[in-house]
Amino acid sequence: MTFDFAAAQGLVGRDPAAVRRRIEAMEQLLERAFTIPGTNRAVGLDAIAGLIPVAGDLVTAAMGAWIVWEARNLGMPKWQLWRMAGNVGFDTAIGAIPFVGDAFDFFFRSNSKNLAIVRKHLDRHHPSTGIIDQA
Repeated sequence: MTFDFAAAQGLVGRDPAAVRRRIEAMEQLLERAFTIPGTNRAVGLDAIAGLIPVAGDLVTAAMGAWIVWEARNLGMPKWQLWRMAGNVGFDTAIGAIPFVGDAFDFFFRSNSKNLAIVRKHLDRHHPSTGIIDQA
């Protein structure tokens, strides 16, 4: 018998609460996975993988597109999905520019913007998925 960690954490399922947790986990991995020592600045795989020319930006774009796909599965309006896709596309296009794109990835957090769009939708249409943050 094996322990299913994902199921234990509530990451498996098609219900809005499980989708919310998956999107939040992906956003944290992409945007806030590590804190730069000596600073209060959190970075994630989006900024780190962006240092690898072409491949890094394509991988993080695919991961960002997965968030949009999950949002589509929630039944979000097309205009919100287009807005989210635009955030990912803009991040990918500017992030692909050598040097400038690396600095841009450090400051522009498309996945955090997309998470905010998803949270707003879920808070309005599925309020039971909300989590009260504790300080």
